[in-house]
Amino acid sequence: MRPSSQSPRTPSELSDSVHHRLNLYALAVSAAGVGALALAHPAQARIIYTPADMPIANHSMVVFQFGGTTKAQFSFVIQTYESPGGSAGSFQLSVFPAGRNRIWGTAEYASALGSGVRVGQNDKKFQAGHDLMERVRWNCCRPLSSTTWGQWGKVSQGYLGLKLFLRGKPHYGWARISMRDRSTLTGYAYETIPNKPIITGKTKGPDVITAQPNGAPGSLGHLALGRK
Repeated sequence: MRPSSQSPRTPSELSDSVHHRLNLYALAVSAAGVGALALAHPAQARIIYTPADMPIANHSMVVFQFGGTTKAQFSFVIQTYESPGGSAGSFQLSVFPAGRNRIWGTAEYASALGSGVRVGQNDKKFQAGHDLMERVRWNCCRPLSSTTWGQWGKVSQGYLGLKLFLRGKPHYGWARISMRDRSTLTGYAYETIPNKPIITGKTKGPDVITAQPNGAPGSLGHLALGRK
């Protein structure tokens, strides 16, 4: 269980070694395909929605792709640390977009959007560096305290707004993350028409194709991430 939030403090940066390992894992996913599915999009499709149930485990990376590509387009990572004796520790949930892909956010944090948000109408929200979803630090002594940064520690479920590039053209999408008990990717979708906005949480309608895990134009991967 993550501690409750109190007054903010200045967060630290991810180490270069962690970024290096993430890049290596992303390259491995791209080379191996990690279950990439090559099913062509139906001509009438507008939104491709893929349900999922992928926990984001400690010191591991969850990768997911859009459009049948084998490239790792977005990666989730959880890192935790606990001091000897458990007197202090930290928790950090991050999302890393590959290449020109972007996350809707502000400053260095990814926004936790609600259902029904129009993603794509304001490109100013998609700037580089919105990697952090939640960061927590705690100290059990002198006195017991904890500090939380980011919007995701305040919601039980939220949506990431995504901007991704397929065959060189910008598309918009979303990823739904449950924050109950543990962080879990529960579904994601994207608009097949370039530059067309998408509504977070929309999973039904004549313009929605629901993809199944064994035949979906999209894929998931779950890789172990070594400790520092």
